[in-house]
Amino acid sequence: MAFSTPKSYFRAGFRDGAPFILVAIPFGTLFGVLATEAGLSLIETMTFTFTVFAGAAQFTALQLLQEETPTVIVLASALAVNLRVAMYSASLTPYLGAAPLWQRAVAAYFTVDQSYACSMIRFEQEPQMTVPQRMAYFFGTVTPIAPMWYMATLAGAALGTQIPESWALDFALPIAFIAMAAPMLRTPAHMIAAFVSIVVVLLAGAVPYNLGLIIAGIAGMMAGAHAEVVFERRKEAT
Repeated sequence: MAFSTPKSYFRAGFRDGAPFILVAIPFGTLFGVLATEAGLSLIETMTFTFTVFAGAAQFTALQLLQEETPTVIVLASALAVNLRVAMYSASLTPYLGAAPLWQRAVAAYFTVDQSYACSMIRFEQEPQMTVPQRMAYFFGTVTPIAPMWYMATLAGAALGTQIPESWALDFALPIAFIAMAAPMLRTPAHMIAAFVSIVVVLLAGAVPYNLGLIIAGIAGMMAGAHAEVVFERRKEAT
């Protein structure tokens, strides 16, 4: 369904991003709880979540800090987990690169898995969208998610260990990534990259400091890129 004005695209983005509230609330609450258990104060926890705004990197850094991992490894691991955002940025540039600098700066901060996945699907479905329409849609997708993430983190940090383990808030992380990744496995190259990543991360489970995740990510990207080149050459040959 095509819309006309930036405002209508913002509303469409809001509707597409709204379901992820069901993930942001338990995910943010869990981070707040774990940060409290790790010894961070309420102010430290909220400063962490406001400045980083990257759930996977925050959980990675927090877990490694709890294991008394060397600071260099903590920083490198968090950066490696967040390197996917750099790829998101490169992928979004053809669609949002002509926007004003301040808009791109704000969009860079709010480029997360949910906003990227929703936006790329919409941009590819409607290539005729203008830059203002695309930017409006992008901000629409993250508008319902970001406030819920902040408030849920605050609630988790304030309640701390009072939240019972039986609530199993950690279910939110795998569900979020499944919901975002599944619709994007549209080509053989995507599926090969996902398959290689899964295999490698299972084989590298014993690597210390969760570095197996980084190894799997690199292996998956290399496999996907190689597969895409092979498929393109075959297509040109035919």
